[in-house]
Amino acid sequence: MGPGRRVLLLGEGNFSFAAALCGAAAASRLVATCYEGEEDVSGRPLAAANLRRLRESGAEVLFSVDCTKLRDYFLPADGAFSCIYFNFPHCGRKAGVMKNRALLAQFFSSCAEVLAEKGEVHVALCNGQGGTPADRPRRAWHNSWQIVAMAAGARFILSDVHPFNAENIHGYKCTGYRSQDKSFSIEGALNHVFTRSTPLPPLKPMICQMELGSRRVSFQVPQVLVDKINRGFLELNSDHPVRTVKEKLTAVLRQAFPIQSIDCCLPLLHQGHISGVCHSNVFWIVPSPEENACTEQMANGPANAVLFSHADFCKDTDENGWMKVQEGNLISEQICLRPSLLLYVQTLIERATFLPGTLYVLSGPVFRKCPISPHSLPVFHEAVFLCAVDKGMENSCIQMLADTIRSGIHSLHQTVSGCKLNITLQEATSFETTELNDFAAFEAQVTKIQHFVCVETDALGSCEKGCCVGSTSTARDGPKSSDLVAVFASVNLDLLAMLICGIADWRMLWTSDERFLSQFPGGELRVFKSFSLYPPSYVHDVSFWVPDGEQFDEVAFHTIARQVSRETVVSIQLIDSFQQSETGRKSLCYRLTYQSCDKALSCQEVAEMQLLFREEIRQCLRVTLR
Repeated sequence: MGPGRRVLLLGEGNFSFAAALCGAAAASRLVATCYEGEEDVSGRPLAAANLRRLRESGAEVLFSVDCTKLRDYFLPADGAFSCIYFNFPHCGRKAGVMKNRALLAQFFSSCAEVLAEKGEVHVALCNGQGGTPADRPRRAWHNSWQIVAMAAGARFILSDVHPFNAENIHGYKCTGYRSQDKSFSIEGALNHVFTRSTPLPPLKPMICQMELGSRRVSFQVPQVLVDKINRGFLELNSDHPVRTVKEKLTAVLRQAFPIQSIDCCLPLLHQGHISGVCHSNVFWIVPSPEENACTEQMANGPANAVLFSHADFCKDTDENGWMKVQEGNLISEQICLRPSLLLYVQTLIERATFLPGTLYVLSGPVFRKCPISPHSLPVFHEAVFLCAVDKGMENSCIQMLADTIRSGIHSLHQTVSGCKLNITLQEATSFETTELNDFAAFEAQVTKIQHFVCVETDALGSCEKGCCVGSTSTARDGPKSSDLVAVFASVNLDLLAMLICGIADWRMLWTSDERFLSQFPGGELRVFKSFSLYPPSYVHDVSFWVPDGEQFDEVAFHTIARQVSRETVVSIQLIDSFQQSETGRKSLCYRLTYQSCDKALSCQEVAEMQLLFREEIRQCLRVTLR
């Protein structure tokens, strides 16, 4: 412990832990407390000796302190505590798991009122009590104290857990067995270290403004993307691993190709027809001309700036200039958040400055609705590498591009983790993943995907495709245009960053917690260590009747779950399907699992999310809840 730190010890029985800590942390301001009164404690020889040692060293000693009401004993003017220790809490005598869970929940809530913003709470529990995978053996969840879930209610996350080695604590002797001055077994005991969590993002509307062709438009960002717009991961001053992966992969390719970065700002919005993509997987938006939108509406988010999951609609304008929407008719122009940078390949080829033989690099975030899974990303950073070669040379160029990318990924992963990685080329015809099937079909009339770079690793599952390589015919004017073929590679930078840095969940890339980026100083790639261990999960089921004669939109179902849960739903499983023989009505039952990878998530918060989710699917998907 460093100098100037204020440390609080709770529930000291004989003050032996406080005495040992006092000798090891002389520069810290130590406050040792006990639940019992001074007369009861002072009559015990060991406790009396430890109390004398504490007072002689200048430590503060308090008695009759209730750990669930810390604010009653410590004033804000005295300063917040840098660290709070509570070793082997217990309600006393034969109290069961329910009472001890309640004790922990109230204790953590009390800690939140007196702990410094970057402080720590240390709780030591006997083997099995905590209910985490660190316990050996691990108790059944219902028979444990569920310490991580209890802490989550006060917005704490488990950031570390390690053995409680009593033999390394000089003079320590545990006491308090069934509220008596007797010792108990602490073999296999664990020390749990908790820190504060960043809050869940609020469900607030966000208006984005940008140029679209010759006009300036405003549009309401889909709620599920509000905390992911304009994050600047690829900017020059960014230390984010996604940018580092892009720069290092580009450096590898520079050894085989002359490289030129496309520094023009590609539009976030795409206007026009999109081929090869299911329209329900695209984030459709309805923009409003900037000049007709008043400032107050843009700050608060107009109620009629509508988002879409359907392709068939028409537009109108209300009295404030915002476009209203009606289903049933196809509008003349369709506008969406770009689902891929491959949409701009043909535009770049047509530029007069496009030089054959040069590998052009463009990158940026892209957006797609997709089912919920640890590696299905509704937004990710795509890098496209594009080169024009003479007709007949495209196959060798494709092979060279794919091999260079493969060797680059292998080299980066081995440098960071020191582990071997199985990277293979796979023919596009054998690619079967639904989400990336749409990706492979982009601009189907002009694009031919020939290879996928596949990675086999425990971190990302059995086989993840982070890159596709292929070719497209050119459409440039001029006598030599028909002699050129454009070869390209499209890379999912987020998946590669996850692979190289050992990040198990894509959501961690988008966390606002500073403890993520602090692990990559100066953009250095390292193996990521999670700061939120064993987050609790909560399971809820929902069953409903599907509207008669309608095809159930499962992607929209998943998108609503993402939105209302603020990306805390990690799994959705269809567990039952039933159809009435008499009426033909169909009933579906889904199981939702909630779990946050970086934030505290309480049982109460999840219950509220589930209620909101039920109401949203009732209104948006017109289902009848059961």
